[in-house]
Amino acid sequence: MADPITPEISDRICKHMNDDHASAVLTYAHVYGNSPTAQTAAMSAIDPLGMDLTAQVDGSTVSLRIPFDRELTDSEDAHQVLITMIKEARKLAAT
Repeated sequence: MADPITPEISDRICKHMNDDHASAVLTYAHVYGNSPTAQTAAMSAIDPLGMDLTAQVDGSTVSLRIPFDRELTDSEDAHQVLITMIKEARKLAAT
């Protein structure tokens, strides 16, 4: 079984996403955060209900809360949902 989404797991997921998938985090801000002009974005927290991003939009730092479409159960569920979300966001961004 995967780990529950504790603050420590949130920190681990955020570090991984920011270090290894920065372009995906920016795409989340563009598509799900309704911030198409964001220049950068970083994931600051994730919990079973959503993720928090900090983005640079038009020279200002803004906080974005992106809710999930359902409550997550654990870190593996978060992994799968983030993958599904980036695939869907890329499709939406391409149209």
